[in-house]
Amino acid sequence: MAFPTGGYTLGDTSEEAHAARTVWAAVANAAVRFDPVTLVVHPDDVETAARYLHPDVEVLTAELNDAWMRDIGPTFVLDNSGRLGAVDWVFNGWGAQDWAKWDKDALIAAEVSGRAGAAHIASSLVNEGGGIQVDGEGTVLVTETVQLDRGRNPGISKQDVERELARTIGATHVVWLPRGLTRDSEKFGTRGHVDIVAAIPSPGTLLVHSQQNPEHPDFEVCRDIISFLRTTQDAAGRSWNIIEVPAPAALKDDEGYVDYSYINHLVVNGGVIACTFDDPMDEKALRILADAYPGRSVVGIDARELFARGGGIHCITQQQPAAI
Repeated sequence: MAFPTGGYTLGDTSEEAHAARTVWAAVANAAVRFDPVTLVVHPDDVETAARYLHPDVEVLTAELNDAWMRDIGPTFVLDNSGRLGAVDWVFNGWGAQDWAKWDKDALIAAEVSGRAGAAHIASSLVNEGGGIQVDGEGTVLVTETVQLDRGRNPGISKQDVERELARTIGATHVVWLPRGLTRDSEKFGTRGHVDIVAAIPSPGTLLVHSQQNPEHPDFEVCRDIISFLRTTQDAAGRSWNIIEVPAPAALKDDEGYVDYSYINHLVVNGGVIACTFDDPMDEKALRILADAYPGRSVVGIDARELFARGGGIHCITQQQPAAI
């Protein structure tokens, strides 16, 4: 993980900064109950971070622009011998968006790779960890509006993307979703990350975000995505067992229609760290996650302050497998 250090993530007031630091720390403090947690902290923020963090959270210092480790950090992989690797995608601020800064964040994947002792796998593909979901058996979900985004990879083809995903993460079968959620497609979004739309809790099974209120623009978006996914298969040729995860009942915040999603969760050893929203749908969604991840304890954390800044729990974390 990384600790928020400035800009829109911290906000304009001390109250907003405290809210950001509190929720980032809550995720780290919950995850460290299950897994070792390493947090990258800007050198200027070490003392501040210590006031929020459980003492078991390891702190590493590095220059940062922001704190979305899923996207700025490496995607960890294991080769056929069980050796740890780290794929270093090109990061350019979610498609060179005019509000983003990424000169320091673009270097974080290589920094984390080195600190982890992983083989560094450089990629020329502009991509983010939130833009892929995998099953560990060769299947990867992506979104046409992300990997084929002209702000990311101008002139690139689906075949080019698929070859690079095969080389870097061992993907043998790519499922191309047509788009992401509405809010995520607006100015301060990622242009369609898959990690608030669909997740693969086990091979052959999909958890899919399902907006069930016709007043929300994602009602039609979700219907189209689910219909599309029913026509697809995984790398083993299986049709998906699709489990619809209902969206929270909340429709709007101060900026418009929300993209609150329970799909954006983190799987840890023996647990699942899940987004909640102080919403009537929270309990049902957590039960669905518990059923999808049998034997794991589901821990809910109010993620509204995260989503107000553009993401969720999956977005601020990046799991690292143990080398064999």
